[in-house]
Amino acid sequence: MKSTPFTSIHEKLGARMAPFAGYNMPIEYSGIINEHNNVIENVGVFDVSHMGAIYVKGEKALEYLQAVCSNDISKVSLGKAQYNYMPNDKGGIVDDFILYHFDGEYMLAVNAANIEKDFEWMLKHKIDGVEIENRSERISILAIQGPKAKATIQKLTDVNLDEIPFYAYAIGKVAGIDAIISNTGYTGAGGFELYFVDLKDPQMVWDSLFKAGEEHGILPTGLGARDTLRLEMGYCLYGNDIDETTNPLEAGLGWVTKLIDGKPIPSRALLEQTKAEGLKRRLVGFELLDKGVARHGYEITDEAGEVIGVVTSGTMSPYLKKSIGLGYVPKDFAGEDTKIGIKVRNKVLSAKVIKLPFRK
Repeated sequence: MKSTPFTSIHEKLGARMAPFAGYNMPIEYSGIINEHNNVIENVGVFDVSHMGAIYVKGEKALEYLQAVCSNDISKVSLGKAQYNYMPNDKGGIVDDFILYHFDGEYMLAVNAANIEKDFEWMLKHKIDGVEIENRSERISILAIQGPKAKATIQKLTDVNLDEIPFYAYAIGKVAGIDAIISNTGYTGAGGFELYFVDLKDPQMVWDSLFKAGEEHGILPTGLGARDTLRLEMGYCLYGNDIDETTNPLEAGLGWVTKLIDGKPIPSRALLEQTKAEGLKRRLVGFELLDKGVARHGYEITDEAGEVIGVVTSGTMSPYLKKSIGLGYVPKDFAGEDTKIGIKVRNKVLSAKVIKLPFRK
């Protein structure tokens, strides 16, 4: 099992560790509820160094990326980032990721479990005039999230964080170490992600962050809270809500599906057909009205008890203090406040469709 540069720190802090995407990762420290709510109210630090980093460069890099990425890469100017997915050739999704435009190259920040698959897919579609390199092992990432993240990081850098718009980045020093400072995150609570290349002293970086954030209530935060935070915002998790079989338009990813001229992405014809015929089902958010918790894989029913869909993500929301989830239902059941049922063991619990995000 792999370790990140921060793994020994997590272990010393007494984190509950577990395997995730081949890495030994912290799931929680002081408890998921406490960590979750602290991110919303203060600031939390996530080690997400298990995420992948695949670089693309060359004279035809833009042409190549337009052919494998869902979004319009020509709109990503230098210093900006953009949410994307890679369509497969069967109408599904290879992976979703954030793409960064650097000077002379692009970086795809991909999901940890999909690094090798993504890299192989990209090589399969490679064209002349393009170089593709998997630098995942060289990149370390800390996500500093929450309303006090900016004040915490600002103590450690000369870069004016107010000048980095959402989905943009700057390159500068953080705690004296070269870093990419990215105004992105997966929590809906604001904050930044710090990318370090070949990090030599992770303890120093960690200690500097926690000293700077002490007055702001900073806490180490595990992947458990990362999952509940993203679910409250209705963000898709690859492997749960989207995968190789998922139609991205049904998953609500039409806003990053740019079927413009000169963009020959795999499954383009299938996606155009879906747009022309209309969606048959949709990913929706729901709230349980009865006592219970929905989990991945539970069946969704209509009011008569007939199975109409499946839960893809579900939890008891730490912040909202109610049971919420995501799932696919036929389009006729996708309207806000539509009554549905969730099969929990042998009982059908009452629920209703909720407009996303859950946490406003």
